[in-house]
Amino acid sequence: DQVAFEVFLINSWEVWMIAVGSQAPDFKLDSQFDTEFTLSQFKGTKNVMLVFYPKDWTSTWSKEIPGIESKIEQFKAADTQVLGVSIDSKQSHYNWANSLGGVSYPLLQDYHPKGAMATSYGVYLENKGYTARATVIVDKQGSVQYSVMANGERNISELLAECQKVNG
Repeated sequence: DQVAFEVFLINSWEVWMIAVGSQAPDFKLDSQFDTEFTLSQFKGTKNVMLVFYPKDWTSTWSKEIPGIESKIEQFKAADTQVLGVSIDSKQSHYNWANSLGGVSYPLLQDYHPKGAMATSYGVYLENKGYTARATVIVDKQGSVQYSVMANGERNISELLAECQKVNG
């Protein structure tokens, strides 16, 4: 399966991100729940929304987490598994999630090798040393149906609508 990339301009620099229609690369990453997750474990059963973010403890992601959490049952009703992804360790994810009152969905550590999974999706900013703020929605067959780089806070209601659209 071939992966295609498309260009996004963020703060006047180009970022090549996985394109809609591409087969999403599989991954195996640990979470704050001390459980490993793969994309392939959801194949045929759930759509997956990958929510890439630069780092734990950031103000924008601290606002987005409660927004996603407040709609988590609606994401589940849209047959969508939400997965947060950053370069931070699972211990950082665990501590940060607890400081926010808990996060019910997995926060995956793309920690070692640093940014490897994000690189496969074209969202690791090597010159910055962290992951871009991006969202990728993968359908049950493993095909990318939505791929957007954000320059600021994401609209969680719009993301939910995209997940509902993918679920049909």
